[in-house]
Amino acid sequence: MKKLILLCVGLFMLNSCDYIDDFIGQGPEPVSVSPSEVLETNTQYPLPYAVLNTINGDVEVRNGGFGSGATAHPTEEAEFYAITDRGPNTNYLDGKKFPVAEYTPRIGHHYTVTSSGKIELIDEILLKDPTGKTITGIPNPEGKGATGEIPYDAAGNAIPFDDFGLDSEGIVALKDGTFWVSDEYGPHIVHYSANGVQIERISPIGVNEDTGDRKLPAVFAKRRANRGMEGLAITPDEKTLVGIMQSTMYNPEKIQSNITRIVTFDLETGYTRQYVYVQEKANLSNSEITAISDTEFLVVERDGKFAGEGPAQKHIYKINLNGATDISGNNPKDENGLMIGDKTIEQLTVQELAAANIIPVQKELVVDLVAEFGYAHDKLEGIWVMNSNTLAFINDDDFAVSDNDGDGVIEQKILPGTTDIDASSLYMVKTNFK
Repeated sequence: MKKLILLCVGLFMLNSCDYIDDFIGQGPEPVSVSPSEVLETNTQYPLPYAVLNTINGDVEVRNGGFGSGATAHPTEEAEFYAITDRGPNTNYLDGKKFPVAEYTPRIGHHYTVTSSGKIELIDEILLKDPTGKTITGIPNPEGKGATGEIPYDAAGNAIPFDDFGLDSEGIVALKDGTFWVSDEYGPHIVHYSANGVQIERISPIGVNEDTGDRKLPAVFAKRRANRGMEGLAITPDEKTLVGIMQSTMYNPEKIQSNITRIVTFDLETGYTRQYVYVQEKANLSNSEITAISDTEFLVVERDGKFAGEGPAQKHIYKINLNGATDISGNNPKDENGLMIGDKTIEQLTVQELAAANIIPVQKELVVDLVAEFGYAHDKLEGIWVMNSNTLAFINDDDFAVSDNDGDGVIEQKILPGTTDIDASSLYMVKTNFK
């Protein structure tokens, strides 16, 4: 009997130690819940980051940058994906200086946890070429999507182009685990596996002619450098991609107006359609698009200003493609696209569009984030629908670096009127967008 009692006591103590380890050791994995259940609206929640490099004494180049685009997880409400762009960079001479030239654009898989409201980074999915080799954010060479930008390293030395380089901006996640990503070089729309390996690259006609027959119309190669296909959405049935150009394309020359384009791409047939989106004023940025239905979408339209410096525009509009005129023209190989007389679409005024019976997409303001709660960041670039009355959005923090006076010296990116370093952050707002 005594031996039996000792055995029971031993088993109890062993199990108790295991139980205690759950609390003093690593413990159980935190339970992931929807951000709308634990986070406050109109409130900043910075995303996690690490420091990539420290330069010029004390300037941190942060491996944040998740915010150039964002999308809901297709099946898990508590999770979302955010993508970086090409990596930290500043203007330099006739191109861009890349202080971390080997940086690989990546998708961050995030979730929030229980009542703490902490945002966790589950995984980073590095983007790769078809062979599985990681790519960089260095510009493409001629014939592959070149923008005319010359890449330089941190010391100001010219460095080679990257055939598969990507300035990633828009992202959608599919139920099969794969992703579609749009960029500002080609512009390209690239299909990536769940592990980030390139499956397909869709570029304008005349660009990347060795990557297959599925192409964007040739006119999209007229995109303005650093203002390419900034936003990407997919219809709820996952049949059609919808891309939006950030600003007016240089078609046929340098133009800064308020006339921009939306393109749809049927994933089954490869058929495309194009529509006019009219900005509130010239030279604004259409930074993201996300689907509400097969024809209705939300668009981020913004300027590049901080609210802390004065008036700033950070608007979210609801648009409808129904009733809008398809401006594709008859030949997708036409470099200038549809012509109205001797003018391209970009050369027309709103009044001239109307005279030509071209109807832009319908558009209505959903929320002004600066008026709503004084949104402080300059680059509102990621948005997704969290639930029937809640939108989530993220900003691009430029890896926390900038070149404020244009002298090529990289500095810390600080929110004006504060001592705070700009940080990619999640916000939510309640609004009626249905």
